[in-house]
Amino acid sequence: MWHDLVFTGMSIAEKVIRTVAVYALIVALFRLAGKRGLAGLNTFDFVVIFLLSNVVQNAIIGADNSLLGGAIGAVTLVAVNSAVNRWLALDPRAARLLEGTATTVVENGEVVPQALRRLALRTSEIEHAVRLQNGDAISDVATGRLEPDGQLIIVLKAAQQGATHEDIAGLEARLASIENLLRDLTDERREGSKGD
Repeated sequence: MWHDLVFTGMSIAEKVIRTVAVYALIVALFRLAGKRGLAGLNTFDFVVIFLLSNVVQNAIIGADNSLLGGAIGAVTLVAVNSAVNRWLALDPRAARLLEGTATTVVENGEVVPQALRRLALRTSEIEHAVRLQNGDAISDVATGRLEPDGQLIIVLKAAQQGATHEDIAGLEARLASIENLLRDLTDERREGSKGD
């Protein structure tokens, strides 16, 4: 029993190399597949992710079913991912290379058709993002970008944006000054009517 838990069937170095190679392959595949794949996972995307994990499992651990072999693969994946994330945070060129750059999909209320085709993005996905930002239609959008991480960032035109805390504070200040003016006028009228 103990032998099956700790005997990996291959060297630790080979297991680490396999894990790093599969990680690099998956990163390259997602980079080639584009940002749209990360924007909103649909049923087909979930199927691919579930199957992908099963397909590459043997490439990482081979015929190894040991606890130690799985632990080595898991630790290697987490370590490589952590190192890549730190590298991306420190080097903007690496981030551009591995993640790409934002793509404008809406400009001044108009959809950019070439961007939608290239990203395989549907207009309904943009409309959904607009509604999440409390907009009514794509024509309400100043700019819309699909970020490298798959987020669809929508900025509504100024006239379509909701009130900010600063807007409300300004209105409250104006209301307070109107109340003060009305109070002063009322006081003046009372004093004027007492004098008559």
